[in-house]
Amino acid sequence: MQIVITDFVAGARAARGIAVVIDVFRAFSLAPYAFAAGARSVLPVADIDYARQLKAHDPTRVLLGERHAQPPPDFDGGNSPAQLLQRDVAGKDIVHTTHAGTQGLVNAIHADEVLTGSLVNAAAIVRYIRQRQPAQVTLVRMGYAAEERCMEDDLCAELLAARLRGEDYATDDLRERLRQAPAAQKFFDPACQHYAPQQDFELCTDVDRFDFVLKLNTRQSPCCLQRINV
Repeated sequence: MQIVITDFVAGARAARGIAVVIDVFRAFSLAPYAFAAGARSVLPVADIDYARQLKAHDPTRVLLGERHAQPPPDFDGGNSPAQLLQRDVAGKDIVHTTHAGTQGLVNAIHADEVLTGSLVNAAAIVRYIRQRQPAQVTLVRMGYAAEERCMEDDLCAELLAARLRGEDYATDDLRERLRQAPAAQKFFDPACQHYAPQQDFELCTDVDRFDFVLKLNTRQSPCCLQRINV
């Protein structure tokens, strides 16, 4: 199994085999929490206007997302797992658009399969890939705003790559290491608590919490994430 690590939207477009699109803070941490809370589906969208159209077409959908970490004013909510857990999303469809993560998902058009990547289901991702035995795995680090490398996505890619190679990767101190990450500082800033509560940091760094992967299903229109237990 060849493991290739790429970055940003260009990296997603270049991905082959099984692509794992990584966004730890916070898109692909939020999505697993949504499914665990009983959401029926998550519809990842790149374009913010298209996201609004999907909501207008079916007002029962929950419109979540961010630009520059903050929710657009007409959205139902932002990109916060903690705030998501305060909502009743059981049985509901979530339209989700973000500056980085969802951009990578919809652009991984040459991959055989596309998975979301985060720390909260890292072990499940590795189990799934080992079951599938692809010739290539592409780990796509979406970074900050899909423009700059970030510590949390780099560490997640390192963790997945090491485990796929059968190597040990210490996670006991991972949360403390990520506390120093530039992108984590908003979680500890009182001025940002309305869109990036501190609990988000704890939820996003809860390594191996979930035993399922989220796979992009492009056969449906609009495309959606599918939960697969492993």
